[in-house]
Amino acid sequence: MNIQKIESTTITLVDRVEEELLTYLTNQDFKIGDKLPSETELSESLGVTRNVVREALSRLKMMGMVESRTRRGMILTEPAIFGGMQRAIRPKLMSRQALLELLAFRVALEVGITGFIFQNVTDEDIWELEQILHMQEAMGENIYANLSEHQFHSKLYEITRNKTIINFQSIIQPVIEFVKANLRSYVSRTNAELRKQGELVTHQKLLELIKTGDEEGYRKAIEQHFFVYREIIRNRGLETLEVKRELPEELKSMISDLPAN
Repeated sequence: MNIQKIESTTITLVDRVEEELLTYLTNQDFKIGDKLPSETELSESLGVTRNVVREALSRLKMMGMVESRTRRGMILTEPAIFGGMQRAIRPKLMSRQALLELLAFRVALEVGITGFIFQNVTDEDIWELEQILHMQEAMGENIYANLSEHQFHSKLYEITRNKTIINFQSIIQPVIEFVKANLRSYVSRTNAELRKQGELVTHQKLLELIKTGDEEGYRKAIEQHFFVYREIIRNRGLETLEVKRELPEELKSMISDLPAN
């Protein structure tokens, strides 16, 4: 094996071994499903102990890049792009800033997949969306039960036929539920006002636009559908700006808890 030996005096030895392993796998054109050299072979080639190699390999296993299989040893596998992210997202253990940034990412993604939805949607997809709506139990002012809302948006992600996009919905769901639970009265009041103004976009409205093939109308509607979330995201920066209108108490509290940077 053509692997450069690692100087054992380095402070971050495992980090360097991990990087060298990745470089080796890339340079040697390893493919998904290929068998990797044993820990002993890697240890001798790198000039480090098996414990160091084992720890570096453990990191690759956590990333989903390496898998141990009976009788075959270590195999190169294709990592799930959001695998580590799914394990790490625990809303109660995250800063308000991180939660709001994830929320913003979700909103941007849902608007961005509009073209894929209209390109791939089938009559069967529309039928399934209709069934979800029939089963949906609204809690008032566009606040749907978490399960039914998750089902509707999960179906939209599924229509894209993109596995990475589909996986993101299950990852982001705990953040959505956490934000809604902590800002329930704010969300309710905002949507009540939108309803009075005739600007509330429901799941039923989104489905109607999909059924009629109105892609541009849907794009504008999905942005409006997330109006309340965009307001929450936008208002996070008001602590450093001139406040032109009174904010609800729970939103003030949320903003005050945000890190300065």
